[in-house]
Amino acid sequence: MTEDINLSTTIDEPGLSAGEVEMLLFALERSRAQFAWKVGGLDAAALHRSHPPSVMTLGGLVKHLALVEDSKVSLCVTGEPLGPPWDARDADDNWAWGWRSAADDSPAELYRLWQGAVERSRATWAAAIADGGLDQPSAYTLPSGQSPNLRRFLVDLHDEYARHVGHADLMREAIDGLVGEDPPQP
Repeated sequence: MTEDINLSTTIDEPGLSAGEVEMLLFALERSRAQFAWKVGGLDAAALHRSHPPSVMTLGGLVKHLALVEDSKVSLCVTGEPLGPPWDARDADDNWAWGWRSAADDSPAELYRLWQGAVERSRATWAAAIADGGLDQPSAYTLPSGQSPNLRRFLVDLHDEYARHVGHADLMREAIDGLVGEDPPQP
Protein backbone atom coordinates (compact mmCIF):
# COMPACT_ATOMS: atom_id res chain seq x y z
CA MET A 1 0.00 0.00 0.00
CA THR A 2 2.93 2.37 0.52
CA GLU A 3 3.99 4.94 -2.05
CA ASP A 4 7.67 5.75 -1.62
CA ILE A 5 7.19 9.52 -1.32
CA ASN A 6 7.37 10.76 2.24
CA LEU A 7 5.26 13.81 3.08
CA SER A 8 6.16 13.99 6.74
CA THR A 9 7.16 17.37 8.05
CA THR A 10 8.97 18.13 11.29
CA ILE A 11 7.84 21.32 12.97
CA ASP A 12 9.34 23.11 15.93
CA GLU A 13 7.10 24.26 18.76
CA PRO A 14 7.14 28.02 19.18
CA GLY A 15 8.48 29.58 22.34
CA LEU A 16 6.16 30.21 25.25
CA SER A 17 6.12 33.94 24.48
CA ALA A 18 5.84 33.63 20.69
CA GLY A 19 4.26 36.54 18.86
CA GLU A 20 1.27 36.54 16.55
CA VAL A 21 3.11 35.85 13.28
CA GLU A 22 5.13 32.99 14.75
CA MET A 23 1.98 31.42 16.22
CA LEU A 24 -0.03 31.77 13.00
CA LEU A 25 2.76 30.21 10.95
CA PHE A 26 3.18 27.44 13.53
CA ALA A 27 -0.56 26.65 13.41
CA LEU A 28 -0.43 26.47 9.61
CA GLU A 29 2.69 24.28 9.61
CA ARG A 30 1.19 21.97 12.21
CA SER A 31 -1.96 21.56 10.12
CA ARG A 32 0.14 20.93 7.01
CA ALA A 33 2.12 18.27 8.90
CA GLN A 34 -1.07 16.62 10.14
CA PHE A 35 -2.47 16.63 6.60
CA ALA A 36 0.76 15.22 5.13
CA TRP A 37 0.74 12.41 7.69
CA LYS A 38 -2.89 11.52 6.97
CA VAL A 39 -2.48 11.40 3.17
CA GLY A 40 1.12 10.18 2.94
CA GLY A 41 2.34 6.68 2.12
CA LEU A 42 -0.75 5.56 0.22
CA ASP A 43 -1.09 3.86 -3.14
CA ALA A 44 -3.38 5.03 -5.94
CA ALA A 45 -6.28 2.79 -4.87
CA ALA A 46 -6.28 4.26 -1.36
CA LEU A 47 -5.91 7.86 -2.57
CA HIS A 48 -8.73 7.46 -5.10
CA ARG A 49 -11.14 5.61 -2.81
CA SER A 50 -14.31 7.54 -2.01
CA HIS A 51 -16.14 7.21 1.26
CA PRO A 52 -19.90 7.20 0.59
CA PRO A 53 -22.13 9.03 0.77
CA SER A 54 -19.39 11.55 -0.08
CA VAL A 55 -17.49 11.35 -3.37
CA MET A 56 -14.51 13.03 -1.69
CA THR A 57 -11.16 11.21 -1.89
CA LEU A 58 -7.81 11.76 -0.22
CA GLY A 59 -6.30 12.34 -3.66
CA GLY A 60 -8.93 14.99 -4.31
CA LEU A 61 -8.06 16.63 -1.00
CA VAL A 62 -4.35 16.67 -1.91
CA LYS A 63 -5.06 18.35 -5.24
CA HIS A 64 -7.62 20.73 -3.73
CA LEU A 65 -5.20 21.92 -1.04
CA ALA A 66 -2.48 22.39 -3.67
CA LEU A 67 -4.89 24.71 -5.48
CA VAL A 68 -5.79 26.49 -2.24
CA GLU A 69 -2.09 27.09 -1.48
CA ASP A 70 -1.40 28.40 -5.00
CA SER A 71 -4.58 30.49 -5.08
CA LYS A 72 -3.96 32.24 -1.77
CA VAL A 73 -0.44 33.11 -2.84
CA SER A 74 -1.26 34.18 -6.40
CA LEU A 75 -4.58 35.91 -5.98
CA CYS A 76 -4.15 37.32 -2.48
CA VAL A 77 -0.43 37.87 -1.81
CA THR A 78 1.35 38.51 -5.12
CA GLY A 79 -1.56 39.42 -7.38
CA GLU A 80 -0.04 37.31 -10.14
CA PRO A 81 -2.02 34.80 -12.21
CA LEU A 82 -2.06 31.14 -11.25
CA GLY A 83 0.63 28.96 -12.81
CA PRO A 84 0.45 25.37 -14.06
CA PRO A 85 -1.61 23.27 -13.93
CA TRP A 86 -4.26 25.76 -12.88
CA ASP A 87 -3.64 28.26 -15.69
CA ALA A 88 -4.81 25.82 -18.38
CA ARG A 89 -8.50 26.21 -17.50
CA ASP A 90 -11.07 28.76 -16.50
CA ALA A 91 -10.51 29.96 -12.92
CA ASP A 92 -14.04 29.02 -11.87
CA ASP A 93 -13.58 25.49 -13.22
CA ASN A 94 -10.32 24.91 -11.29
CA TRP A 95 -12.18 24.18 -8.07
CA ALA A 96 -14.32 21.38 -9.54
CA TRP A 97 -11.58 20.19 -11.92
CA GLY A 98 -9.11 19.58 -9.09
CA TRP A 99 -11.50 17.24 -7.31
CA ARG A 100 -12.49 15.42 -10.53
CA SER A 101 -9.07 15.11 -12.12
CA ALA A 102 -7.23 13.79 -9.06
CA ALA A 103 -8.45 10.30 -9.96
CA ASP A 104 -6.25 10.50 -13.09
CA ASP A 105 -3.11 11.41 -11.13
CA SER A 106 -0.62 9.01 -9.59
CA PRO A 107 0.30 9.35 -5.92
CA ALA A 108 3.69 10.74 -6.95
CA GLU A 109 2.05 13.41 -9.15
CA LEU A 110 -0.39 14.41 -6.41
CA TYR A 111 2.29 14.55 -3.72
CA ARG A 112 4.65 16.58 -5.95
CA LEU A 113 1.87 19.02 -6.84
CA TRP A 114 1.01 19.62 -3.17
CA GLN A 115 4.64 19.80 -2.02
CA GLY A 116 5.47 22.30 -4.76
CA ALA A 117 2.49 24.47 -3.83
CA VAL A 118 3.47 24.38 -0.14
CA GLU A 119 7.08 25.33 -0.95
CA ARG A 120 5.94 28.27 -3.11
CA SER A 121 3.50 29.34 -0.44
CA ARG A 122 6.08 29.22 2.36
CA ALA A 123 8.52 31.32 0.35
CA THR A 124 5.90 33.86 -0.67
CA TRP A 125 4.47 34.26 2.83
CA ALA A 126 7.99 34.64 4.29
CA ALA A 127 8.83 37.36 1.76
CA ALA A 128 5.52 39.19 2.32
CA ILE A 129 5.91 39.09 6.10
CA ALA A 130 9.49 40.36 5.82
CA ASP A 131 8.33 43.12 3.47
CA GLY A 132 5.63 44.75 5.56
CA GLY A 133 3.98 42.13 7.74
CA LEU A 134 0.43 40.91 7.93
CA ASP A 135 -1.18 44.34 8.32
CA GLN A 136 -0.44 45.32 4.73
CA PRO A 137 -3.28 45.12 2.22
CA SER A 138 -3.55 41.99 0.15
CA ALA A 139 -3.46 41.95 -3.63
CA TYR A 140 -7.11 40.85 -3.64
CA THR A 141 -9.71 43.58 -4.10
CA LEU A 142 -13.33 43.15 -3.07
CA PRO A 143 -16.14 44.51 -5.26
CA SER A 144 -16.32 47.43 -2.79
CA GLY A 145 -12.75 48.37 -3.74
CA GLN A 146 -11.35 47.37 -0.35
CA SER A 147 -8.49 44.93 0.11
CA PRO A 148 -8.40 42.72 3.21
CA ASN A 149 -5.03 42.59 4.93
CA LEU A 150 -2.68 39.63 4.52
CA ARG A 151 -3.54 38.34 7.98
CA ARG A 152 -7.06 37.56 6.76
CA PHE A 153 -5.75 35.30 4.00
CA LEU A 154 -3.17 33.56 6.19
CA VAL A 155 -5.95 32.72 8.63
CA ASP A 156 -8.18 31.62 5.72
CA LEU A 157 -5.42 29.28 4.52
CA HIS A 158 -5.11 27.72 7.96
CA ASP A 159 -8.91 27.40 8.22
CA GLU A 160 -8.96 25.47 4.96
CA TYR A 161 -6.44 22.99 6.38
CA ALA A 162 -8.29 22.75 9.70
CA ARG A 163 -11.46 21.71 7.88
CA HIS A 164 -9.81 19.23 5.55
CA VAL A 165 -7.49 17.64 8.12
CA GLY A 166 -10.66 16.42 9.80
CA HIS A 167 -11.86 14.89 6.55
CA ALA A 168 -8.46 13.29 5.93
CA ASP A 169 -8.39 11.92 9.48
CA LEU A 170 -11.69 10.10 9.05
CA MET A 171 -10.90 8.81 5.56
CA ARG A 172 -7.44 7.54 6.55
CA GLU A 173 -8.87 5.70 9.54
CA ALA A 174 -11.37 4.00 7.20
CA ILE A 175 -8.56 2.98 4.83
CA ASP A 176 -6.02 1.44 7.19
CA GLY A 177 -6.88 2.36 10.77
CA LEU A 178 -4.30 5.16 11.15
CA VAL A 179 -5.41 7.42 14.00
CA GLY A 180 -3.81 10.19 16.02
CA GLU A 181 -3.52 13.92 16.25
CA ASP A 182 0.10 14.62 15.35
CA PRO A 183 2.52 12.70 13.19
CA PRO A 184 5.25 10.80 15.01
CA GLN A 185 8.40 12.88 15.38
CA PRO A 186 11.60 11.39 13.98
